[in-house]
Amino acid sequence: MRIPVSATTDVLDGSAFRSAMARFPSGVTIVTTVDNSGVERGFTATSFCSVSMDPPLVLVCLAERAECHSAFEQVQRWMVHIIAPEHEPIARLFATRGAEKFGGTQFVRSRSQLPQLAGAPVALECRSHARYPAGDHTILVGEVVAVSASGTEPALYYEREFMSVPRSSSV
Repeated sequence: MRIPVSATTDVLDGSAFRSAMARFPSGVTIVTTVDNSGVERGFTATSFCSVSMDPPLVLVCLAERAECHSAFEQVQRWMVHIIAPEHEPIARLFATRGAEKFGGTQFVRSRSQLPQLAGAPVALECRSHARYPAGDHTILVGEVVAVSASGTEPALYYEREFMSVPRSSSV
């Protein structure tokens, strides 16, 4: 697939770049915290990866225009949840501006009082390690201080659709 480039400015067209990135399958995460006023905050992200094993670091990218951006700029702890296919409605909710994200009963409080998604295949409690500006996003780097794993299969996101992890059959 050829990505069109503007002939006059030599700048990549935003929709072409978005379409190209949709061709990269990824996991889906919901990132949560409690702000300094005690309000639960969160967002959905597909830009997530491990960075280091020693110390254990992960990164997640947050749009500067996100309603919760200022909270994540200030807090010292947050939780990354790798979601399951059945969490798709919650992931869509957390990607919606102005939505009441924590109104349901799908979240419990972790031992450190962070909102934790019940039934998430993996939940990583993070202590803020670094924040880096990157274009219209902020890269949040967290040191993983606790891990919870349920054994549930994670969701995948590909071409703007949620799906299950495909399993090959043995011959």
